[in-house]
Amino acid sequence: MVEHTKPLDSRIYCDYPRLVALQAQVDGFSLLPQRKAGSALSGRHHSSFRGRGLNFEELRHYQQGDDIRNLDWKVTMRTGKPHVRSYTEEKDRSVLICVDQRSSMFFSSVEVMKSVVAAEIAALTAWRVLKDSDRVGFVVSGHANIEYSLSKRSQANVLFQLNQLAQINQQLDVTCRDSEQVSFSSLVGLLARLKCRNHTIIMLSDWSGVTADDVVHLKHLQKHNDVLGVLISDPLETAFLPTSSLGTATSSTSLPQPNTGTFTPWVVGDGHYQFNLANKHQFEKAQQGLAHHHALKKQQLLQLMAVQQLPMVELDTQGQHIEQFKRAVGGR
Repeated sequence: MVEHTKPLDSRIYCDYPRLVALQAQVDGFSLLPQRKAGSALSGRHHSSFRGRGLNFEELRHYQQGDDIRNLDWKVTMRTGKPHVRSYTEEKDRSVLICVDQRSSMFFSSVEVMKSVVAAEIAALTAWRVLKDSDRVGFVVSGHANIEYSLSKRSQANVLFQLNQLAQINQQLDVTCRDSEQVSFSSLVGLLARLKCRNHTIIMLSDWSGVTADDVVHLKHLQKHNDVLGVLISDPLETAFLPTSSLGTATSSTSLPQPNTGTFTPWVVGDGHYQFNLANKHQFEKAQQGLAHHHALKKQQLLQLMAVQQLPMVELDTQGQHIEQFKRAVGGR
């Protein structure tokens, strides 16, 4: 863990007390929309899974395809029409929260680092899941390795995992370089090896480095699980805008003004590589590249979410990520 002699800036790093305090903000949204029984998101709430010896739900007319073992013969004989008893299955959920804390997440041009957004939403989600009496586990991808914990219904385990998440978050700085073991493909490969079934998998990331193959593998994962992808992005990753930078981008004293007669060169770097926007043509080309790259990531995520008609959730770094997330999952 990196030692900080001064109090942490909550915009740049998250700390353990802040993650714990988010437990007080779990009201006003739910991760349990009404879905089909095969969906882990349905949980114990209004599952349409039918069976014998389960909780009685209703008595209704027989429909083609109903199991004749569920016929209520007394009602059928009395009414002259076949009736069946339907049941709901009460089942637990296991939720796996994947938190991206790689070096690309240590960036913001507005208010809050992407890494802080991911960590705080992970904490908020974990507390919500625990309040619903479900199991929650974590997969945290740092810049050096990927940490994994089994899903448990335990407050002590959530506290331990949030403390570990805060430590991994605080290890990030402008000098960090990701190891080969923490690529997005490595994360997807780990999820495949875990052989999850009937899990809700929530992925909080900027989706940096995602490939078409990764999306295909995640679609396979959706055959037995619900995968909710959350895209965390910064306005500067979409287009070069006049903003104050908290992250690793650097610029000259004034940003380029392509629509005016003057143009100020801009140098952009990540601490290892840098490039010069020396003229208006280069600036416009960079703008197009940023827009295309962001649109591609968004399109990949939309395709993934469309498989099970889950919402497309996109959060930014302007400091309103908790409210944005609650609204996106149907909260108020």
